[in-house]
Amino acid sequence: MCQTRDPPENMVKITRQLTASKGFVMTTRFRSLCLFLMLGVATPLFAQDNAPLVTTPQGKLIGEYASRNNRVSVFKGIPFAAPPVGQARWTPPQPAPGWTGERLATDFGPDCMQQPYPEGSFFYRPARVSSEDCLYLNVWTAAEENANKPVMVWFHGGALTRGSGAIDTYDGTELALKDVVLVTVNYRLGVFGYFAHPELIAESPNFSAGNYGILDQIQSLRWVQENIRAFGGDPSNVTIFGESAGAWSVHFLTASPLATGLFHKAIAQSGARMDTRVALDQQTSAGASASSSGTRLAELMGAADLAALRAMPARQLLDAAADHSFRTDGIVDGWVLPEQPFVQFSGGRQNPVPVLVGFNAEEGTTLGAGSSLPGTAAAYEERINAIYGDLADWVLEIYPSTDIRKSSLDSFRDSTFGWHMVTWANLTRHVQQPAYLYFFTHRPPGPMAQELGAYHASEIAYAFNTVHTLRNQPTAIDYRLGDVMSDYWVNFAHHGVPSAAGQPEWKPYSNAERNYLLIGAQISAEQNLLPDNWALFDRVMDRRR
Repeated sequence: MCQTRDPPENMVKITRQLTASKGFVMTTRFRSLCLFLMLGVATPLFAQDNAPLVTTPQGKLIGEYASRNNRVSVFKGIPFAAPPVGQARWTPPQPAPGWTGERLATDFGPDCMQQPYPEGSFFYRPARVSSEDCLYLNVWTAAEENANKPVMVWFHGGALTRGSGAIDTYDGTELALKDVVLVTVNYRLGVFGYFAHPELIAESPNFSAGNYGILDQIQSLRWVQENIRAFGGDPSNVTIFGESAGAWSVHFLTASPLATGLFHKAIAQSGARMDTRVALDQQTSAGASASSSGTRLAELMGAADLAALRAMPARQLLDAAADHSFRTDGIVDGWVLPEQPFVQFSGGRQNPVPVLVGFNAEEGTTLGAGSSLPGTAAAYEERINAIYGDLADWVLEIYPSTDIRKSSLDSFRDSTFGWHMVTWANLTRHVQQPAYLYFFTHRPPGPMAQELGAYHASEIAYAFNTVHTLRNQPTAIDYRLGDVMSDYWVNFAHHGVPSAAGQPEWKPYSNAERNYLLIGAQISAEQNLLPDNWALFDRVMDRRR
């Protein structure tokens, strides 16, 4: 965006909030005028003709140039679905209406309703405005219209209860400079995105309820199919990617027949759902049915029926769900998720796309896995016996009591992340598509580097090549790794094969050749990542089904 002169930053912010957050549209007859807002004085805020403008099937959008590189145009807060408010709460998303004139797209939309991480939490960040009216996405592009560049669509993490597409680490500037169009997406979270109830099932023509967050993600992919050419993207070459709950989402989308044909490759960083999931209307080993849990929550909140639940103020509903420990997750409902993912993938009934999956060496250090360790070897062994029963001796062979902290962190990593990612890579053979496995071991810089290690989510800044957003000053090694790792990711989006110039060849994973890429300060092609660990958890997970 070209400013004719620099107004005070607070005035720019106020104006943008008055425009972008309320869906402001500039009519065509004002196209070459400036917007004024400063105590009645005629001070030009921006000259529209010097800002990036795209014409989409929805309407025209005025964006801005990326602050780090003006070769990249950024369009923020684009509605991809109608606001899911009022009677639309807990309904599948509907397409966003279009507009006439030109819509200002220079501010992120609100986050979806959520409670912030507690202050002092490792993942705490200052809260942004949140709202039920939150179904917006953001686009970074250095391409011309109809340039047919690969598209990468990012789904954020946060346990399906927190997060946003507006986080600095997800800035798409560097990936756009590597010849892709980058999209980040908001989707409904927590009780707004994953609540099921008998009355919702009854009103659904598909006899389904609860996967509204996944349906939002699917709607965002439909938006990409219909609109991304205007930003220079190729709708026939779309890669979805995400981390943690964003990777769960990628896994669910790979499982959902409703997403078939909307994407063509998938990257999942530290997250999949290969263990048994909650079902809509029957109990499983994962727990009570989603509909009975929803009924129980309504009773605890004193809501007599669905009408009362929909009339409840959003903040009241959010707080009540948190107070009553409402569980948020994808639901096997027979429509969005037709069957248990492990069963589906074992039978080759998932969407047949190449995948790139992996996990980090010390996932648990920032997730509480090291916070309540047994004080003695005997206490550790007692805990293992209580959890694993007659498999305890096998567990103790792999995770011995001689180093309680390391064994506890490693077993948490392998059961919560590693087994799921390796299993996904392995089962992709059933759809005759390649799978690429990685193991991220690089320790980001900082005074706690040795204690935290390659912690959960630490790889994101390297995949986005946004290492400047790390908590501590990056080193030359960090900048180099960000450049190389993002090359692997981008080339996978381009061609379906992850590669980086001058770096090791990343070979596909298979039962015969269990290849993986070790991503550390040095990158190397390896084989047979922790095979005994996966054999153990194959047995453990099989017993739990």
